[in-house]
Amino acid sequence: MRAVVIRRLGGPEVLEIENLDPSEPGPGQAVVEVAAAGLNFIDTYQRGGLYPVEIPFIPGLEGAGTVTAVGPDVTKVKVGDRVAWGTVAGSYAEQATLPAARLVPVPDHLASDEAAALMLQGLTAHYLAVDTYPLGPESSCLIHAGAGGVGLLLTQIAKRLGATVYTTVGTAAKAELSKAAGADHVIVYTEEDFAERVTEIGGPRPLDVIYDGVGKATVPTGLGLLRPFGLMVAFGNASGAVDPVDPLDLSTNGSLFLTRPTLFHHVADREALLARCDDLFGWADDGLGIRIGARFPLEAAADAHRALEGRVTTGKVLIEP
Repeated sequence: MRAVVIRRLGGPEVLEIENLDPSEPGPGQAVVEVAAAGLNFIDTYQRGGLYPVEIPFIPGLEGAGTVTAVGPDVTKVKVGDRVAWGTVAGSYAEQATLPAARLVPVPDHLASDEAAALMLQGLTAHYLAVDTYPLGPESSCLIHAGAGGVGLLLTQIAKRLGATVYTTVGTAAKAELSKAAGADHVIVYTEEDFAERVTEIGGPRPLDVIYDGVGKATVPTGLGLLRPFGLMVAFGNASGAVDPVDPLDLSTNGSLFLTRPTLFHHVADREALLARCDDLFGWADDGLGIRIGARFPLEAAADAHRALEGRVTTGKVLIEP
């Protein structure tokens, strides 16, 4: 079985292909033939050491495929089932041995590569819009990286919930993708100051919530765009970890709230995972667009990481065995 194995922390060059012996499923486990693995920024954080993991390890927290074997006590899935997952490691491989309780049945209307592209980023977009700050017709939000995987899905979900959506993107081509997803106001941050443009469009402090997966480069400026009691949601670190925020900055900017949520807490039990997937899969059947922006073979996983970190990708990047 071919798999990408990380035996030392560092840049994309530490992603190396190895031939491993296939594993047998233990209690509570299932073996899945991987059709596609999703690439996410968290993979780069683990690879580089920002998020500590025990090495060696096979990266990739998201994927989809077909069950080929199950442990003797497994009842939630069976051999032949198409399944997807979004919170367990080991996806950069031809086969993955995974906890059966974390596997979600893929409906017939959804292709396996689409399911792989939807799981981690779709679940993230779901909890951000439905729970972290529940959006509605009176809501006004800013979504950074609007043409990325989370950004495109979150924009569509926000519009389904009736919100006014501002997004930031890096190029004119990405702006078109963000507009097509339904964004009301798209700002190309490489051509104009996003804070000045948001204020020009909406007036002083027009935002109820900012969904910020960029991190270091944008969070401090964003505080000045939120209305009193507004919420800054820092859910990623694409530009680097956010510098410490002085609580007085929250006070002087209008008694703001700051949160740093993570998907894992929002799908900690199987019932919560299935409920969110039911929404996502239903929306996908009702027109939610799933953009697969690039596909890389397993041997080119390092190139996939370089493309993601170089901000040249849009939508979802898949790594396919």
